[in-house]
Amino acid sequence: MKFSILIPCRNETEIIEETITNITNNLKNYNFELLLINDFSTDNTLEKIKYFGSKFNNIKIFDNKKKGLGGSLNLGIDKAEGDYIVIYMADMSDDIDNLKEYFEICKNNLNIDAVFGSRFIKDSKVVNYPKKKLFFNRIFNNLVKIIFFSNYNDFTNAFKIYKKSILLNLKPIVSENFNVFLELPLKIISRKYNYKVIPIKWYNRKKGEAKFKIKELGSMYVFTLIYCWIEKILLNKKI
Repeated sequence: MKFSILIPCRNETEIIEETITNITNNLKNYNFELLLINDFSTDNTLEKIKYFGSKFNNIKIFDNKKKGLGGSLNLGIDKAEGDYIVIYMADMSDDIDNLKEYFEICKNNLNIDAVFGSRFIKDSKVVNYPKKKLFFNRIFNNLVKIIFFSNYNDFTNAFKIYKKSILLNLKPIVSENFNVFLELPLKIISRKYNYKVIPIKWYNRKKGEAKFKIKELGSMYVFTLIYCWIEKILLNKKI
């Protein structure tokens, strides 16, 4: 079984080397490829990831065709050769041990279509989450939980793993920014694919600048929520 680790990269020059080194040093026992999607960086992120691309045969580098996380994911899904695709953020907010846990679950449960990590259940851990973002995160995610009658509570977190064949079935992926991380799990849930929820650890970035801006992205999340809710209604009518 092969895994594809998809990392969108935009202006991550301060931390991307550490992120790639952490992955390559800790996943030597797994068959994986690392897909680095350069999302219109204006610093020297591209030069740094090209260095690693020349050093490791399992690292592939692509320039995004449509600016934004949605474009990065669409490109990465098309280029990935793995049986499963995991979305891993460049800022090292995700725990490498949780990534290994994702891989083991998929290896030992071939009927699993996705694994969703949650930062807000028993045995999870969150370090230095900005209070304002945490406040809005909990309100929005619990609202989504109610609307979709779901037991899951961390829809907006990017760090999840999906079977590639299932991601292809979810297309078209319409969200263009961070809201794409809401679209994917909602489609998994609405279409009744088989997923597992596990507790994960999350750490606020220590280097570089956060790209998530609440004021700029609020309307995008509302759009995605409405879009996925309408899809859910239409799917239920077909049944």
